[in-house]
Amino acid sequence: MAKDSDFSVNGPDTLGKAVLYILVGVAIASYGGYDYVQQTEAVRNSVEVDATLTEVSIETNSGTSSNPGTKYEPSVEFEYTYNGTTYTGTKLYPANIERNYETRSAVESAIEPYEQGTQTTAYVSPDEPEDAFLKNKTSNAPIIAIGMGGVFALFAALSVVKKI
Repeated sequence: MAKDSDFSVNGPDTLGKAVLYILVGVAIASYGGYDYVQQTEAVRNSVEVDATLTEVSIETNSGTSSNPGTKYEPSVEFEYTYNGTTYTGTKLYPANIERNYETRSAVESAIEPYEQGTQTTAYVSPDEPEDAFLKNKTSNAPIIAIGMGGVFALFAALSVVKKI
């Protein structure tokens, strides 16, 4: 009779590697949490500024052998003035972790309201005027990082417990 499953995860082979994997997972989750808090504050404290879109396009990234599939990223560039200083912005959302889209139509939908050469509203945090963004709402990319880091750390911890 065949086994129920041939799938197994063998985790790190030494305690030192396991601790390293746990630390990496916790670091990824922590950075996701930090980025989520930062973008939430940026949205809460933002002020509107007039901006001119200088570039709107879609970047295509081919997958790798470990992560197959094509990913799409919106690419935006806009100029704006805040308190008499002119800046160039490149962020769609306030998060530092960029969101990738699985389909071209999804990224087209995200940048649909923006057309190169037109005026739009951008948002800037008075504490960081050089870091403006176009969509005054939080991105889910930091939440995904928190989840991935947590799962990575959990699997590493479970592999340690299994070996003890």
